[in-house]
Amino acid sequence: MSDFAIQALSRLRDGSNFQWYVIPLLAFVFYVYTVEAEKRNWNLILAGLAFWGADWLNEIINGLVLRFTGYAPIWGEPGPTAYLILVGLNIETMFMFAVAGIVWTKMLHPDKDFKYLGIPNRWAVAIFGSVFSVFIEYLLNSANALTWDWAWWNRGMPLLIFLFGYLWFFVFAFWVYDMKEFKQKLQVVGTIWAVDVIALIVFAGILKWV
Repeated sequence: MSDFAIQALSRLRDGSNFQWYVIPLLAFVFYVYTVEAEKRNWNLILAGLAFWGADWLNEIINGLVLRFTGYAPIWGEPGPTAYLILVGLNIETMFMFAVAGIVWTKMLHPDKDFKYLGIPNRWAVAIFGSVFSVFIEYLLNSANALTWDWAWWNRGMPLLIFLFGYLWFFVFAFWVYDMKEFKQKLQVVGTIWAVDVIALIVFAGILKWV
């Protein structure tokens, strides 16, 4: 097992690391969603939840990679944190992803066909957002706050980070946002969150695999 994986496992769900700054972060997430609910921006809220749910699915898969390879997750967050939820997800990152979908969806043009620099705006925002996120990951990796142990997922191989690590979050969230039927939005977002919750109960709560 890699040194980073061992370090992350030593912090995994250790409540003794709690820090009080978690509370204002939680309040910030509540504020963002409350403001949008007050405006009745349900499409935006569901897009945000879709983005967040997609990240949770990635994080669960990431934890299972460590479990089944016995070597390392695809990415890890072994450094100091108020609470390490999964080997690649600390509570600070979780709160960021909770609001990231709303932030990026706000950048979409009301007209689906409008183009930014000749690119349909949905794809333009998705691509730019993914590239920006990969850049941030590079900075975090340089500080060993976010670690990579696999040769196919590192600085020299950014394509998978771009595609699997981020792009599909954006595409999924924007797809939900543009759905015509509100019921369909609820069904899709409800499904991904049901998968996440069941997987966490089974793989984290019962089997202790992640």
